Amino acid sequence: MGFFPVLSPDEKNAVDWYDESLALAELADELGYEHVQVVEHYFSAYGGYSPDPVTFLAAVAARTRRIRVTTGAVVPAFTHPIKLAGKLAMLDNLSHGRLDVGFGRAFLPEEFAAFGVPMSASRARFAEGIDICRRLWTGTEVSWSGDWVTFGPVTMLPRPYQQPHPPIFVASTTSPTSCAEAGRAGYHLQVVPTVTSREALQEMLAAYRQARAAAGHHGPGQVQIKYTCYLAEDGAAALAAARRWELNYIDKMTTAIASWATVRSADYPGYEQLIDKVRRYDFDRSHADNKVLAGTPAQVRDQLATIAEWFGADVTVCLQVNPGATPAAEAQRALRLFAEHVAPHFTGEASRALAGR
Repeated sequence: MGFFPVLSPDEKNAVDWYDESLALAELADELGYEHVQVVEHYFSAYGGYSPDPVTFLAAVAARTRRIRVTTGAVVPAFTHPIKLAGKLAMLDNLSHGRLDVGFGRAFLPEEFAAFGVPMSASRARFAEGIDICRRLWTGTEVSWSGDWVTFGPVTMLPRPYQQPHPPIFVASTTSPTSCAEAGRAGYHLQVVPTVTSREALQEMLAAYRQARAAAGHHGPGQVQIKYTCYLAEDGAAALAAARRWELNYIDKMTTAIASWATVRSADYPGYEQLIDKVRRYDFDRSHADNKVLAGTPAQVRDQLATIAEWFGADVTVCLQVNPGATPAAEAQRALRLFAEHVAPHFTGEASRALAGR
């Protein structure tokens, strides 16, 4: 289950959103979902209630017993790697080894400007940040001298609960090259289908799987695909809610990415086209293309079966049942409906196509 708070304070205050989200996380733990995942964003109604995923996930870990806590994702470019590695190792211990670490590059120009980080440094800081965290988790008397940070020798405490370190995921939006790099490194993968076509996502996953196999890493790796999900016994009501909240999401995303109309960065090729893609969003087409899960449990089961055919039965779907201001009762009902009426219809490898079943 994922959280991406797309809402403004006039829609729901932060205290209420945190309380409702933590209650959802407890329910997900009770119902047997695999993980709770949360993003890192700043300043705007597009994710701004989640500037620190580690803080939120520490609260989740304290309220749950089995469910994994997943960053989806933390941004190495915005945090000193010693600080980031220490926070994540601490969370791994607080959760008794339930942490999965997703790293992302970020993509909003205003966030980079606020941190004083040039966008041209994002790719290098991303790769360096992951490498430093991994070395601090696994080594002692670690030293580093690079373009960004220099330190050492230091030995990180606490050591991670999971050995040699928590599972590492890499978040990718549109780039087969980034997916291939993640595969070669032996990392896992987090992707979002919202702004890419089915064929492009299939290309990304193929690049990841081929590169991972060619590098000789054990197993296929884990792939998480993130979807919003609207479930109700009344399919029309579910679709109405989906249309409302998806258009709300697109409206806030359009505002957040507006600067891409004038910003250009070699580290983000093609992102100047992102705003046009978002402005052309069509809910009915998105739903028909299975980028949004919405309807009765039977209808969503059919969507998931198609998704498994497209992307492989070994993928894990990360469900977001509250993309912001959805009433708490609706989100809880959707979570229960999925667990009771969707998940039981998938067995064996196909069960990996579900959100943590």
